[in-house]
Amino acid sequence: MRVLRIGILLPALLALAACGINSVPRAEETAQARWADVEAAYQRRADLIPNLEATVRGFADQESEVLTQVTEARSQATRVNLDAGDLTDPAAMEQFAEAQGELSGALSRLLVTFEAYPELRSSELFLNFQSQLEGTENRINIAIRDYNEAVRDYNTRLRTFPEAIGGTLRGSEEMELYEAVSEDAEIAPEVDFSQDG
Repeated sequence: MRVLRIGILLPALLALAACGINSVPRAEETAQARWADVEAAYQRRADLIPNLEATVRGFADQESEVLTQVTEARSQATRVNLDAGDLTDPAAMEQFAEAQGELSGALSRLLVTFEAYPELRSSELFLNFQSQLEGTENRINIAIRDYNEAVRDYNTRLRTFPEAIGGTLRGSEEMELYEAVSEDAEIAPEVDFSQDG
């Protein structure tokens, strides 16, 4: 009788182990950790903006409108937060992406505007800021790529056999990929070096 129970129980345990009961939560945790990396990269960018403002204000007070746009966009972007539960909500993901897109656009306009100021471009503070901003934007892109890869892995596990069984048993939902929602997200800002530009 005991051998019969072990004979039935052992294949059942092996089937459960192979059905994603453990791999689905691991994939979900990885995706959530990658999302935290995305948020950290965006926060780093938001933290750099006050330094940009202080540097730029010293050189070009007449461009305060652009600075105001950057400040407002930063404020909006830092107000929109997602937690792990929101990663399955397309509307929340879109709202977050829109806020970050507004900030990206404002920063692009600001950097293009100040290409016309040679004394600002040559400022060590501004050059340092540009370098940090460029590095931060690269970190954001890498964090988004890593998050999307983790989400693809997680979502694939939820849709393929045998992990789909474990996902169904856990009540797991697919997560949303992070995508830029700005229509002009793929358009680089134009830089005009002419004197009347």
